[in-house]
Amino acid sequence: MSHTVPLPADFPRLPAWADLAKPADTLCQNWLFDTGSLTCRLKQLSAGHFSVTPLRQGLAELREDECQALGLVPGTKGWVREVFLNGRGTPWVFARSVAGQQALGQHDFPLAVLGSRSLGELLFVEGGFTRGPIETCLYPPGLLPGNPLHTPPWARRSRFDRGTLSLLVAEVFLPEFWAAVPCSLETP
Repeated sequence: MSHTVPLPADFPRLPAWADLAKPADTLCQNWLFDTGSLTCRLKQLSAGHFSVTPLRQGLAELREDECQALGLVPGTKGWVREVFLNGRGTPWVFARSVAGQQALGQHDFPLAVLGSRSLGELLFVEGGFTRGPIETCLYPPGLLPGNPLHTPPWARRSRFDRGTLSLLVAEVFLPEFWAAVPCSLETP
């Protein structure tokens, strides 16, 4: 089952996030619009063989779409964390989490020292965060690390707020993930 579409010549370089974009496939919608912890669902699907592979993290200029979602001036620097969420040793989801440098500096939030821990553990277990609406898009393959795909995969993102701290979390569902998902809508 494929959850990607062919890449048209005029495909945007940056994600075109929308809160109404929905894939036709009900199973794909079930994963994209679930408001619970993706980490918990991936742990269940992988029968406990879940891991996080850090790819890069540090201060960087945030992308224009990220600044807009966080209410920041374009070109703002922030903390960027990119990881693979793995099931059974295979990258299933590419996740990119960002926060404005100033807001992160005002809060005692350990984004910089997560290492191979899932950010979802902090957001859902430690609590205190309010999740904003889920937006979806077909993610530009050129923004994925490694060997980019030739077809854009479905992705989602949400803003998590706690006081004046806002974290933007984007999750891109890779083809290997869809290959592992049972065709049933029931929780794995």
